[in-house]
Amino acid sequence: MPVTCTEVKCNNNAVLKRPKTGDKLCKECFYKVFEEEIHHTIITNKLFERNDTVAIGASGGKDSTVLAYIMKTLNDRYDYGLNLILLSIDEGITGYRDDSLETVKRNKDQYGIPLKILSYEELYGWTMDDIVKHVGRKNNCTFCGVFRRQALDRGAMILKADRIVTGHNADDIAETVLMNILRGDIARLQRCTAITTGSDGALPRCKPFKFTYEKEIVMYAYFKKLDYFSTECIYSPNAYRGYARAYLKDLEKIRPSVIIDIIFSGDSMSVKKDVKMPIQGRCIKCDYISSQKLCKACVLLEGLNRGLPRLGIGHVKRGKHKEIYDSMVEQSLSKQSSMASLYSSNSSLSSNISTNQVAAVASCDEADKPSCNKGQCACEANNVTKKIENITLDF
Repeated sequence: MPVTCTEVKCNNNAVLKRPKTGDKLCKECFYKVFEEEIHHTIITNKLFERNDTVAIGASGGKDSTVLAYIMKTLNDRYDYGLNLILLSIDEGITGYRDDSLETVKRNKDQYGIPLKILSYEELYGWTMDDIVKHVGRKNNCTFCGVFRRQALDRGAMILKADRIVTGHNADDIAETVLMNILRGDIARLQRCTAITTGSDGALPRCKPFKFTYEKEIVMYAYFKKLDYFSTECIYSPNAYRGYARAYLKDLEKIRPSVIIDIIFSGDSMSVKKDVKMPIQGRCIKCDYISSQKLCKACVLLEGLNRGLPRLGIGHVKRGKHKEIYDSMVEQSLSKQSSMASLYSSNSSLSSNISTNQVAAVASCDEADKPSCNKGQCACEANNVTKKIENITLDF
């Protein structure tokens, strides 16, 4: 027997039951409720300001495709006044990312949103296919996650974006809470449920889908017949997140509200005053935000370039890799000091250039070309030690 939609003044037949609320809705009412909830999330949390340029992290998957469609729809409907741009990262995974990027290119035409694609190879000199050949499939997601985060920031800065939006949904955030609890990662646990992160870093990152269930995103894409790529990354089956996801799905079968409950718990957590927290600073090599002298990306990249792919896995400041790490720090500080001396001896350069900017230029040699100051350093490779008047800067 058909079930009637539970929305007021709607007598249509229901097509789905919402896992979050238990409401039985027809297609049209589901569209309305789904879109209005995301609009409410955006407005309540003041995610954007008028005239903002917003980079949408687009992978071609269901989450980012629905995000692009929703951002376009709500921006037009409610006149947010946003300048939307699709930003895709090509990790260099043959048979996966090359196919998904074709979907993103179609989305660009379907939604009328410009697209920028940035690759690991042009940023780091490595593709994920090459990395996996060196590190195997056990820790490859560590490399990809760290590099992808920086690549999104660098891409958004090239686009002169004011903020980045990602398709992280409620399921993703709940999984992250569980993972950080299991790893005892208090620093990340404290901020992983925040709807906006990175305000103290390169660019703010927003999650309009924070309270949106993955199942509903899939149903929305299915009913709207959106064009998205559904194949899972060929390197991800052994990822730690997969185990947290399986556990969460088992819990959801018993208690459908568990996802929102976990997010609420994460939002409500507080850390004892005597718990030592890492202090956010800047990487002395590339100027990216980091709680250590060298950011994770620089350490991982150095390990790959030295033929030591496990250099950045685990604790690099102790054990057999400590000496290499200390050498990297000393080398970066030496370059920074050398460039600072050059600046101080040349009165024609502005005296207010920051130490971090000097460090970024100092690290720009042939091996470290991707470490230029967020893509803004225009000095030529191997020219760092040339006379100061021959160095071209674009800060």
